[in-house]
Amino acid sequence: MSIERVAIIGLGLLGGSLGLALRENLPGVTTTGYDASPATRARAAQRGLVGTVCDSAAEAVAEADLVVLCVPVGAMAQAAREIAPALPAHTIISDVGSSKQSVARALAEALPGHVVIPAHPVAGTEQSGPDAGFATLFRQRWCILTPGPDAPEAAMADLTELWEALGAKVEIMDPAHHDVVLAVTSHIPHLIAYTIVGTASDLEDVTQSEVIKYSAGGFRDFTRIAASDPTMWRDVFLSNREAVLEVLGRFSEDLTALQRAIRNGDGETLFDLFSRTRTIRRSIIEQGQDDARPDFGREHGD
Repeated sequence: MSIERVAIIGLGLLGGSLGLALRENLPGVTTTGYDASPATRARAAQRGLVGTVCDSAAEAVAEADLVVLCVPVGAMAQAAREIAPALPAHTIISDVGSSKQSVARALAEALPGHVVIPAHPVAGTEQSGPDAGFATLFRQRWCILTPGPDAPEAAMADLTELWEALGAKVEIMDPAHHDVVLAVTSHIPHLIAYTIVGTASDLEDVTQSEVIKYSAGGFRDFTRIAASDPTMWRDVFLSNREAVLEVLGRFSEDLTALQRAIRNGDGETLFDLFSRTRTIRRSIIEQGQDDARPDFGREHGD
């Protein structure tokens, strides 16, 4: 691998975790970092998220072999324009955004002539900020690369090797296909979580204290998802609107069919659907993407 210096722009959950993972798994790689927030830069320096926390994005990328943009997808274009004058010619530019077509367009427009390989490590938590990062975030998780047709093989090999060294499993995917897949597996579930938690809060005949007091497992897990970074998810839905709306339309049709089955007392339809979805859950566990223990492996007091 020819990547010896990595610059991380954005030092929140993903950027901080990337820096810590590099330090733990590739200690020979030099890391620099920058965040637009002075408070985040100060905390990143205290935690040692990167080797050197810089006072500007240009300073952070000046000698980098790889730059990873770990900012909300709506901020990608601005971040790319900010680093453009200082980028060495050989530098690979990548990112960690959850939508890929919009990011690829933004980076290509802002950084013409540079090697751009968008990426999406499918990993995260509901936490955000420089205290949220941890070195094992990417271990046994997928990192999806969505290169353009002209991406150099050597750069692809280097980026693949780096993510695999951090414990990730790398997959290559077309950007448009990625956006539809992630709309199903991530974006729509988050939208549903935000909606159901908001609905519960707004119900006039159920006070907020009762919603909190009587939270059962299902609602509790929705609130975990709905606690995710609002800036990041606002940008995800706006940047991936076409795929989200396409999948949301299909979901609305399925929800209408389910509503009809309940109204008509059609238990067979309900049972068939619930049986089919249990199979999906088993497959996720078999592939090591979640914990098979009851209640997601949570520890409970006696």
